[in-house]
Amino acid sequence: MAILGNSPNGTSDAPIAGIIGNSPAMQEVYRITRRVAGSNASVLVLGETGVGKELIAGAIHRLSHRSGGPFVRVNCGALSESLLESELFGHVRGAFTGAVANRAGRFEAAAGGTIFLDEINSTTLTLQVKLLRVLQEKEFERVGDTTTLSTDVRIIAASNRDLMNEVHEERFREDLYWRLNVVPIEIPPLRRRREDIPALVSFFLEYYNEINDRYVVHIAPGTLEALQDYHWPGNVRELQNYIERSVVMAETDELTPSLLPLCVTNNEVPVGVERSSGDIDSLTRDVVMRGIGEANLEEGGVHSLVVERVEKELISQVLTVCGGVQTKAAVMLGINRNTLHKKIKDYGLDDSDS
Repeated sequence: MAILGNSPNGTSDAPIAGIIGNSPAMQEVYRITRRVAGSNASVLVLGETGVGKELIAGAIHRLSHRSGGPFVRVNCGALSESLLESELFGHVRGAFTGAVANRAGRFEAAAGGTIFLDEINSTTLTLQVKLLRVLQEKEFERVGDTTTLSTDVRIIAASNRDLMNEVHEERFREDLYWRLNVVPIEIPPLRRRREDIPALVSFFLEYYNEINDRYVVHIAPGTLEALQDYHWPGNVRELQNYIERSVVMAETDELTPSLLPLCVTNNEVPVGVERSSGDIDSLTRDVVMRGIGEANLEEGGVHSLVVERVEKELISQVLTVCGGVQTKAAVMLGINRNTLHKKIKDYGLDDSDS
């Protein structure tokens, strides 16, 4: 589903058709997108799951001189290595069991246009070598064939992981990283552009009203506040899901807090979802305000109470982000592992390690 927006003034940081949001963080995304679109440079789109990386890739294609050519999407994380190689490069008859005829791959299908490689971090090192060749030499062979084919395709890749960290962990080739990372575009998570939430809610309400023949056109007091206070681990995709659910379940013409999941109205992490490290700053601010509210100001108890609350909550969330591994958590927190172990015991936190 395209999320349509308007470009009222034609400036480089104005919203791009297909994307909603006019926050400062998104204005920077628009500026870079427009700037890079007119080139042939490879682009690496970075961001958490659900932020809209494919929308940005599509915008780059539409704004480029390749807009008359195809825009081909490939989810690299959805296929095994052998299937992905065949999907990308094609195969010849008899190349493997089931290959009953010659088949062109996505690079051939994208000739003269753009290919979008989503979840590029999930590719194997072997396949990364072949992708590097396409980037450098503009050529490849179909699986099972020795005939070299040339390609005229612009490559846009996306990842929801830190690729440099993947390089350090030897899961991603450094040479491929630098070939892809000519122009990086980092899309901010929804929690860092909360001012865009009202416009997104309005769009999703209109869209789901239309396709479900509903008329939920009013927003009750407190609803937007709850949506803007929530940390959105699933980003825009999660917001879209909740608005669709609310439209379907509403018995009146009003979007109310009662239609939203408890994780939103209570500002909690949904079951089975971990907070990312990016949530920790906003979480800490929340804990500070709760501590100030509960401390006895006349007795000067604010400082110690807030410090204890922040430290306990911060350690708990860092341990979650690090999968309970205290060594990694200590590094992230910048403290000695023994110190961390003692604080875990003092605060009654789970002290399991691996």
